Amino acid sequence: MGVGGHFWDLLKPYSRTEGFDFLRNKRVAVDLSFWIVQHETAIRAYTRNPHLRLTFFRTINLFSKFGALPVFVVDGTPSPLKSQARILRFFRASGMDLSNLPVAEEGVSVERNGAFTKCVQECVELLELLGMPVLKAKGEAEALCAQLNSEGHVDACITSDSDAFLFGAHCVIKHIRPNSKEPFECYNVSDVESGLGLKRKHLIAISLLVGNDHDLKGVQGIGIDTALRFVKSFSEDEILTRLSEIGKGETLQFQGGMRYIGDSLLNLDENSPKKKCPHCSFCGHPGSKRAHLKLPCEYCSSSTSAGCVQKPMGFKCNCTSCDLDRRDKEQKKNENWQIKVCQRIAMEPNFPNVEIVEMYLSNNHCYFSADDGPNLTWETPKTEMLVDYLSFHQQWEPSYIRQRMLLMLSTIFLREMTSNPKNDLLYNQYEFDSIKRVKIRFGHQWFVVNWKKAAPATENTICTVPSEESDIQLDSSELNESTDPLDDAPQICLDDGCWFLSTDENMELVEAAFPEKVHQFLKEKELKEMNTRKKKSGLDCRGTSQNSESPTTRGVQLSITEFYRSSKVRCQEKAGGNLAENPKSSIGSSKGKRKASSPNLSKSARRRLLFD
Repeated sequence: MGVGGHFWDLLKPYSRTEGFDFLRNKRVAVDLSFWIVQHETAIRAYTRNPHLRLTFFRTINLFSKFGALPVFVVDGTPSPLKSQARILRFFRASGMDLSNLPVAEEGVSVERNGAFTKCVQECVELLELLGMPVLKAKGEAEALCAQLNSEGHVDACITSDSDAFLFGAHCVIKHIRPNSKEPFECYNVSDVESGLGLKRKHLIAISLLVGNDHDLKGVQGIGIDTALRFVKSFSEDEILTRLSEIGKGETLQFQGGMRYIGDSLLNLDENSPKKKCPHCSFCGHPGSKRAHLKLPCEYCSSSTSAGCVQKPMGFKCNCTSCDLDRRDKEQKKNENWQIKVCQRIAMEPNFPNVEIVEMYLSNNHCYFSADDGPNLTWETPKTEMLVDYLSFHQQWEPSYIRQRMLLMLSTIFLREMTSNPKNDLLYNQYEFDSIKRVKIRFGHQWFVVNWKKAAPATENTICTVPSEESDIQLDSSELNESTDPLDDAPQICLDDGCWFLSTDENMELVEAAFPEKVHQFLKEKELKEMNTRKKKSGLDCRGTSQNSESPTTRGVQLSITEFYRSSKVRCQEKAGGNLAENPKSSIGSSKGKRKASSPNLSKSARRRLLFD
């Protein structure tokens, strides 16, 4: 989708990879339609309603993990040109005869199929329940994304449609790879301009020559390399005008005199050499071979009077006559190439299409006015309605949905505590307990935060252990749900007899919301590190004296056979000693194991205890 002719490959050398914090506290416009198509195709056969599932998980992670403020944009009514191109694309994919291609009526648009429209509508309902702003474009979604970016309403666009550059986008994020140190693949227009020397109108001219979503054919016989070389011969202000003149048959006057090379005018009659002087076939320099046999020419560096030096393989003379001759041949070659390109352009009917050019240069792809601007507000998610919605469409358990929602709710809670600390309970049920540790993932540091259920009435519920039959039933409900690659679900852990929810939070956000807790954690961490260093130094001192007396304590590496043989002997000796000390222990071993494992509940049971 977008500009044809492998346009992304042309821009690939000028892309950048950015880290986790690239979009933190930044607004980003998301092309929802392309998002649905791209990821629904990838996992359609593996899960139920992939468009809802991926929209749910990716929105939560974009908001919480990357700290972005997403604005979702959906397609409006496609233009008649896009409708005709869509019909042509369907005929090509189906292998039908293009001679029977129907022509869309003038001014009539062909809507998308009903199944895809239903998927988009369901995703919009889900996003509204999540509290995300959703905007509808007049035509293409990438056009409105680019307009929001160019007018400063958002900082970047997430789309793989290269038309966004033609509509005026400044920063486009094509790929998000969450499981890497640099998850974002970004394209900045400033990098493209400095690297290729192309500006917005140059890119529009390339799309007209190689094809786009509104004109799939382009100009026959012109590829991306030819189009790039041709448009670079003109400045941004004149490129579209020159294409219009060539399309009307008013080709540039190449023959017999004046021609354009970049921004300068050259006269071929004045610069072309009149006649090439003869050269010696032996040394390759100006002059005759007979004259060079007796005395060397001025170009040869021979110190003897034996004559000139024989020219090596691949020799090229650098005299003035040869330089002019080579320049003349290059100019004629370039002239013939440009004439052929102009002839191909002139053969195309109705080139360039004025409607396509005006559409790309327009800045009216929205329903809001330039004075008012878009209504971009991020509201608190409607959790209970969201639970009912996903339980109906995805058949997920309410506890599963609430657990996945906690990442988004914790991010909102920390932001609110930073600006206006009114409510000190997360989701009106959990309170900030402590910072467990610092987690490093893909080179990025996070605080692992423990959340404790604050309601005293739920203490008995936390200590309740469900039966083994209920555990099996809860686990079987999740067998069809695969783990999302972006899903970092909160962990449920037991510490000092109390259940906690553990989430990964941004360090700066936690420090701004709870500076005292962070200071206390860093101080305790520093003390632990000091004590660890002291113990380690003491053990090292004692270990040097003990190593000389007891050879068994030295770190001797055993073979794998010796290691398992020795470990087996130790285990048998330990088991025999325990049996001798307490012979009745073997009788109730099964009961003891069952009692000991009862606090280690299954994942679904622990989630149900905390979220029901």
